[in-house]
Amino acid sequence: MTRIVTLPSVGASMLGGSITLPPQPCTHGPARSVSPWTGAEGTAGTVAVVGAGKMGLPLAAQFATHGWSVIAVDVNPAVVEAINAGRSHVGEEPGLAEVVGRVHAEGRLRATLDAAQAAREADVVVLIVPVMLNEQRQPDYRYMDPAVDSIAPGVHAGSTVIFETTLPIGDTRGRFAPRLEHASGLMAGRDFHVAFSPERLFSGAVLANLAAYPKLVGGITPASTDRAAAFYASVLDAEVVAMSSAEAAEFSKLADTTYRDVNIGLANEFARVADLHGIDVTEVIAAANSQPYSHIHMPGIGVGGHCIPVYPHLLLARAPGLRIVETAREVNDGQTDRALDTIGALLGGLAGTPVLVLGLTYREGVKELAYSRALPLIRDLLAAGADVAAYDPLMTAAEIEALGARPWAWAEPGPYRAIVTQTADRQFATLDPAWFPDLAVVYDGRNSLRTLALPSGVVYLGVGVQAGTRVRAGA
Repeated sequence: MTRIVTLPSVGASMLGGSITLPPQPCTHGPARSVSPWTGAEGTAGTVAVVGAGKMGLPLAAQFATHGWSVIAVDVNPAVVEAINAGRSHVGEEPGLAEVVGRVHAEGRLRATLDAAQAAREADVVVLIVPVMLNEQRQPDYRYMDPAVDSIAPGVHAGSTVIFETTLPIGDTRGRFAPRLEHASGLMAGRDFHVAFSPERLFSGAVLANLAAYPKLVGGITPASTDRAAAFYASVLDAEVVAMSSAEAAEFSKLADTTYRDVNIGLANEFARVADLHGIDVTEVIAAANSQPYSHIHMPGIGVGGHCIPVYPHLLLARAPGLRIVETAREVNDGQTDRALDTIGALLGGLAGTPVLVLGLTYREGVKELAYSRALPLIRDLLAAGADVAAYDPLMTAAEIEALGARPWAWAEPGPYRAIVTQTADRQFATLDPAWFPDLAVVYDGRNSLRTLALPSGVVYLGVGVQAGTRVRAGA
């Protein structure tokens, strides 16, 4: 049985630098199927997972491996069809396809478009539907509100509804519990349970993360906390942390991701200092992180993805005026402007200049454009009059054209005067500068090309790494 605790027993190592938590072994015995499920140890019921995407489908598969009957709910018929055929539509998650195929064959995973019916059948409903930002950088509920409304008619006495989507502080209790009450005619916290438990997963390592990271849970009442914690203890091998409230659990996820954004912003500021003094910032960070209390992240051309660029704004939505948080967002979003200003100054302007952008997804190895810094990079290059081409090994020519850039084929000779890397894909380290006879500048946005051999006339620029410091012993 997974342990339920009130404070995590694992956390930041004091050794400095990167922190890796080992996966926990499964200690669960075979679960006994019951209906209704009331949280008794060693039992399993039916759970509906609303939002069967890159995080929702691995969750559904994980729950099914621990004896639960899982109904995956999605608005996309193709997703539902794939799951009902035993196939994973998520292609970049190690081990997921095999698990989906197995639990489907064993009769523990199916999918539907009918959220209300799934909620009627389920003892537990887990929602993992995006909350992003609108144009004013305020929470955008265009997906979550309809998802909540879609399950509400099926919420029944004894239901447990858990939000895994990262939310502004107070939304579980103040926004979504009342919506469920209004549609169901029941009282949250009395007739049914409502809790928040933040998804804490990393694309490309979700199943491993589920076995390693403590699961944080906070309900709108102590009984809701207990029921949600009992559910996760039955389906996860990592320990479950029962927190004091839904708000504390909501804040914990925002604190985690905002810390990372602020840390990266600080690293980007350190990179500017390093550039002023001709020092390799990565050497400095490695040295600083050898001190037990230092955990400085790495600088770069900007921060992308569903999480780090978004969640500080969700925190600010309920606590405006947090100056460090606001400044970090400005610093990190300003990294692309800094790159273009530097390149433009070296080339005497960008108008008419052929520029090649390498890496368009928000992170190498993950086909996702959410808040990728390649998008403003291409937009601003085009606005400056540059002739922009781009390449990403995960994207098709048509997808690149849709972003406004001309597709470049790997190893194709070209007239490019500048190359900018926006991800650290390993393929880029095999670039041959001979393909580009007019090349003048390489802007290494992730400091991943520091050992690339360049002709003497080509200027190398990293983020806090300079031409004179980019190749050194032990780097």
